Amino acid sequence: MMLTAEDIADLTRLRHDLHRHPEVSGAEAGTAGRVGAALAALAPDQLVAGLGGHGVAAVFQGGLPGPTVMIRAELDALPILQAPGPVYRSLTDGVAHLCGHDGHMAILLGVARGLSRQRPASGRAVVMFQPAEEDGSGAAAVLADPKFAPLRPDWAFALHNMPGLPLGQVQVSAGPMNCASCGLRLRLTGRTAHAATPDTGLSPTPALFDLIPALQALGPGGALMPGFRLVTLTHARLGHPSFGIAPGEGELWVTLRSLTDADMLEMKTEAQDLAQRVAAQHGLRLDLSWHDDFAACHNHPQAVAQVEAALTDAAIPFGPTGGPMRPSEDFGRFAGSGAGSAMFLLGAGEACPALHDPGYDFPDSLIAPGVSAFAAILRRILG
Repeated sequence: MMLTAEDIADLTRLRHDLHRHPEVSGAEAGTAGRVGAALAALAPDQLVAGLGGHGVAAVFQGGLPGPTVMIRAELDALPILQAPGPVYRSLTDGVAHLCGHDGHMAILLGVARGLSRQRPASGRAVVMFQPAEEDGSGAAAVLADPKFAPLRPDWAFALHNMPGLPLGQVQVSAGPMNCASCGLRLRLTGRTAHAATPDTGLSPTPALFDLIPALQALGPGGALMPGFRLVTLTHARLGHPSFGIAPGEGELWVTLRSLTDADMLEMKTEAQDLAQRVAAQHGLRLDLSWHDDFAACHNHPQAVAQVEAALTDAAIPFGPTGGPMRPSEDFGRFAGSGAGSAMFLLGAGEACPALHDPGYDFPDSLIAPGVSAFAAILRRILG
């Protein structure tokens, strides 16, 4: 699955085009169209669109029976304003590929290009472009889509570029990879009053003062080891800006984070019980909702062994990760569906701006090693 210099130049142009036209989670119709057109030109054995929303998958069939191996990338961008920089910067104000999903897509299109020239010896290779990773809804929607059932993989692999790691170096380890996380939105409603007579109303202020430290105590953070739980206050609002009105409602947004799904379920129950108890104590109505729900991501030992052996075959330097990561990634849901799965990190350079930073840009030099890594994995499993 060797790609030529012309291939890499073409994939780089594709990456820049995707970068110019970013779309947020759930709105990736244009991105999916660009990806679908690029895949259709490669004449896969099957092309499936509309997976879990705007997801797209191409199937390359081997000549002999064998397992199904899925390689996954993400379609969506972030609602963040990009800093001035590349000539191919985002054309959509306030939306940009600041996590590198444009680069991940270019890598997967490179894998598909190689598969179009040489099908696997056995089994099936599925290149899948998943929607809505950034809000945690995409993998679950793909898995729930009846069109995905015939594509369900035995093995699933993904990469994520990682600023701070040496350029092109891979890190991969078995076990916990990314934390579970979930957003909790609480709205407390009492009764507004004139600022001169606040005693005639019912303010949520005391309840918010009770809730903030109590919620944070449910997840104090600390080292990423068994039992890790973190609650982060991300937004708070009390009433509306005015000097004449005593507030009658307020909102609190927090993110819950844990190393395991079991701990997340327990923390959700505790947070909900706490909010209901505090609201009742203060005579307030409580509206509670959950958002951006990510399962924990765990790397299967056998899948990691496949990655390590493939990286050795491809002469790509690698080592163990420095432990699980606090940020979440919804790729973990594919492991929960029964696939032997692993995600590895591909170094974006020690001086590269951090993911989600307005100045971040995916390094084009990672396209070739990313394709080589996935190609080596496919060769080991499918021949």
